[in-house]
Amino acid sequence: MQQISRMLMKLFQKARLEKPGQVDPRAAEFTLSLLVAMYDRSGTGYIKTRSAAAALISLSGDTLLAKYRAFFQFYAVPDGKGTLITRSALRSLLTDLNQILAIVGEGCTLSCVEVAVHDCFHGVLNAAIVEEKFLSWLKSEPAVLLWLPTCYRLSATEMVCHQARCR
Repeated sequence: MQQISRMLMKLFQKARLEKPGQVDPRAAEFTLSLLVAMYDRSGTGYIKTRSAAAALISLSGDTLLAKYRAFFQFYAVPDGKGTLITRSALRSLLTDLNQILAIVGEGCTLSCVEVAVHDCFHGVLNAAIVEEKFLSWLKSEPAVLLWLPTCYRLSATEMVCHQARCR
């Protein structure tokens, strides 16, 4: 948790320099508290770096495609020919992302994670899939992750400014 805390301090310090006055000085503290609430409910003082990365990626302001690619990079395993994501890695990713919803009382059951893994690997004979298949599945907006594109679209519309006036 100390590593994550230091990383968050650096991250938000850089953000404050890039956007003066727009980043709360306690942002790192608040973010760490959120990560602890999501991933260290038993108070062990340990959070998996990969889990924290998944949460930060999903809550970032980046594009959906960039988020999806980052998920693949963090959860995929190297293979002799490239990088692949296994069923267990996808299960870990979905379980980690489900903790974001669980913190607000909206998490799904373990069975919905299993259904999503089965759906992603439908028709796949291998033990793992390539990035293109993974991205294609995510772009189909699986129910277990429907909140992610929805939140992205909501945040994207916040920046829209119309030059029309209503009467």
